[in-house]
Amino acid sequence: MSRDGSGGPAAESEQRPLENREAGESAETPSIDEGRYLYCIVRTDAEADLETTGVDGEPVSVVVEDGIGAVVHPCDGIYDSANLAQVRRWLVRHQTVVDEAGQAFGTPIPFQFDTILRGDDDRVREWLREESDTLEQALDGLAGHWEYRVEVVEIDPISDESLIERDERLRELDEQIGDSGEGTAFLLEKKFDQRLTELRAARRESLTADVEERLAAEAREVHALERSPSAKLSDDVADGSGSDDSSAGDDDGETLCRLTLLAHEDDEGAIGSILDDVAANEGLEVRFTGPWPPYTFAPELGGGDSNGDPTASDPNPQP
Repeated sequence: MSRDGSGGPAAESEQRPLENREAGESAETPSIDEGRYLYCIVRTDAEADLETTGVDGEPVSVVVEDGIGAVVHPCDGIYDSANLAQVRRWLVRHQTVVDEAGQAFGTPIPFQFDTILRGDDDRVREWLREESDTLEQALDGLAGHWEYRVEVVEIDPISDESLIERDERLRELDEQIGDSGEGTAFLLEKKFDQRLTELRAARRESLTADVEERLAAEAREVHALERSPSAKLSDDVADGSGSDDSSAGDDDGETLCRLTLLAHEDDEGAIGSILDDVAANEGLEVRFTGPWPPYTFAPELGGGDSNGDPTASDPNPQP
């Protein structure tokens, strides 16, 4: 089993891909006289501090109200650019601040990129009071829990010959093809290929179901992700390379399943043991990342109304 700490789920779970934006295109953006860019919510006391810099090098602070802190920086506008390299830097910095807040205060409740509250620190405290019940419930429910990502890759796919040996119907079709004329053989070959496709899909589904069932015994939640997400900006952010080779289906085998887990930090070892057992199967590789802040499992915060509640800017909404 390989464990890679170079990327995380933030970009994939929070950001809309920006590759379709034309160079120089400018989206209509809301005007903000004074605001606070929001990274995450944490449990902390009134003397909290986080020594880090935020998006675009802005100074980060923790605004606290009754034991709940909002990690913020002052801003007077949203972060929007047609320069994708710049956007990548912003996304990575956003995730880094949330990660550092998690290390300092325990499991954070993250906001999506470019979520801004209109107003000053007093408005942040007011909002924390207004949403205290929701925030208390979220912080209590996710305390000590983190997100983990799992990808199972078949680096040595099973051969057609092996499937033929295991399946009586394939053997029958193979024999019939050899004994048939050109027209009949063509039709039988189509049935043969369809049967191969069905067997591979059934095998993949069976393996995925087994892995999900075993992980569900230790994790609080297990969700399947797309096996082969299309290449996009968020993939570049996650692998930190800016390249277009983050999908494991081209050169490194076929991705059988991708899963995201919500699990308590005390159960990480048990989850690792399960994945070691999966990786022990010949031809399989397991890629395991985490712990990350629970981007996928955190409640949605901020409705974006006209009363100053946290608003995610239109150019970068949550998908």
